[in-house]
Amino acid sequence: MKHRQIIGCLVATALCAGPAAAQELTGTLKNIKDTGAITLGFRDSSIPFSYLDDNQKPIGYAMDICYKIVDAVKKELKLDKLEVKLNPVTSSTRIPLLANGTIDLECGSTTNNAERQKQIAYTNTHFLTASRYVTKKAGKINSIDDLKGKSVVSTAGTTNIKQLTEANGARSLNINIIPAKDHAEAFLMVETDRAVAFVMDDILLASLIAGSKAPDDYVISKDAFSKPEPYGIMLQGRSRLQEGGRCRDRGALYGRRGAEDLRQVVHAEDSAEGIEPQRADRFGAQERIRQAVGLAGSGFV
Repeated sequence: MKHRQIIGCLVATALCAGPAAAQELTGTLKNIKDTGAITLGFRDSSIPFSYLDDNQKPIGYAMDICYKIVDAVKKELKLDKLEVKLNPVTSSTRIPLLANGTIDLECGSTTNNAERQKQIAYTNTHFLTASRYVTKKAGKINSIDDLKGKSVVSTAGTTNIKQLTEANGARSLNINIIPAKDHAEAFLMVETDRAVAFVMDDILLASLIAGSKAPDDYVISKDAFSKPEPYGIMLQGRSRLQEGGRCRDRGALYGRRGAEDLRQVVHAEDSAEGIEPQRADRFGAQERIRQAVGLAGSGFV
């Protein structure tokens, strides 16, 4: 099988522009320097990328990537202190809050696609995932067609609910589509039998199963609603956080540990049936992601 390594080099080129460019700051970087603060948008249940720990502190893989970006911004702008503000976002609010300047970076589990690029911009890809569904094994739902006439939930404001809606119409499935406010609520609907399936990114489904009361009760589908799609950190338009020259020392920019972490994020195949998570197993989610990968089984093969 042909694999390609997805390396999240992020905004390294953006933050290594020369002194002349630094004197002509505009947009996001200018606002950050003028205010001495940067605002990160976070999710509360996008495990293992952005979620709340037991102390209600946002942690996860995407959060740590964003903190590396913060360090690089602080260095580039030659700031002695850079305040980091945290602002919760949902699937529905993340793009509007980024577009209106409430947040500077969205640190979650957002897929990069052409439609969204009309409104906002992305850093480099740091993970690939496909849209699948989770069901209870007892329901014996073995294919997308088996969802016909049943209640299926997906999170509002996501590409997943759009893909579900499109498949519903194209296949005349007559599915009762239920929009949930977030991933936790959607999974709860499957747990409590208010929906037979939850359509979402497979890695997020696997992590929700790993944290459930009865992980062995659930299965992730082999059928996919999409081919592998890339995750990226969102930022405003063509901001100076994204533009710029080449970095002379990318390892120094992120730190030795960060650079190594980015190199081992994920390997992904080119087909929707072939997602193979490699290691997103630091940043406070080590055991959970290992459980998730094991529980997902053939959904990742």
